[in-house]
Amino acid sequence: MATEIGKDTKVKLSLETIISLGVVLVAGTGMWFTLQADIAEAKELPVAPDPEVTRMEFDMKDQMIRNTIMTTQEDVKELKESVRRIEDKLDRR
Repeated sequence: MATEIGKDTKVKLSLETIISLGVVLVAGTGMWFTLQADIAEAKELPVAPDPEVTRMEFDMKDQMIRNTIMTTQEDVKELKESVRRIEDKLDRR
């Protein structure tokens, strides 16, 4: 059967256990206050503004996309030409 716990029950704790519990309690309390201080500091910091895209940046990205499209278009033309030549060779056989 289970041991009943009452006011006459004696619990033995070693000095090492008591010190360990104290250290854990102090460390936990220290972390709690540090966290609270960090939260308070974060609340006071200014909110970062939304990043703005400059006209120059927009134009550069637009030009890069257009160049990529043109390069892809040229690659497609080359591939079509290659496919046409391959089809011609196959038709000759």
